[in-house]
Amino acid sequence: MKSRKRFRIVCLTLFILYVIAIIYFLLLSDIYGRTGGYSDYRYNLIPFLEIKRFISSAVHGGSILYVDVFINLIGNVVAFIPFGALIRWVRNQKTGFLIAILYTFLFSLAIELIQLFTRVGVFDVDDLILNTCGGAIGYICYRILRAIDRRRHQDGEKES
Repeated sequence: MKSRKRFRIVCLTLFILYVIAIIYFLLLSDIYGRTGGYSDYRYNLIPFLEIKRFISSAVHGGSILYVDVFINLIGNVVAFIPFGALIRWVRNQKTGFLIAILYTFLFSLAIELIQLFTRVGVFDVDDLILNTCGGAIGYICYRILRAIDRRRHQDGEKES
């Protein structure tokens, strides 16, 4: 039981560091032009509009660079995988798939709203979709690793 508590503390610490990193990169980082801000509100409320634009530009050799496509599409998914993987340990209770998705969506929505109201980014419904997909992938990874760990412990008990 002591190792489980220690594991939860490690997960909680990783989660806090993860949230700080996400907030920094999405709201404060000058790498992504977050220090200046916009003079007006910028938003996209049409699902899949930006996703289609990025994919179309990559496929047809448009003006968008491949690195921008990667950062926007893949980066939004990958950035939220840790959230989905760690949310169970942060809540310290059983967490089903739908609850993990809900928490990921709400965290992403909070970030998007902060970007909108502070005008340091663009509120994009596509980011909500991609981020939530990342959380779902993270939760699935957690479940797979948990099943592997349980099977390993069961096999170890059988050999004893």
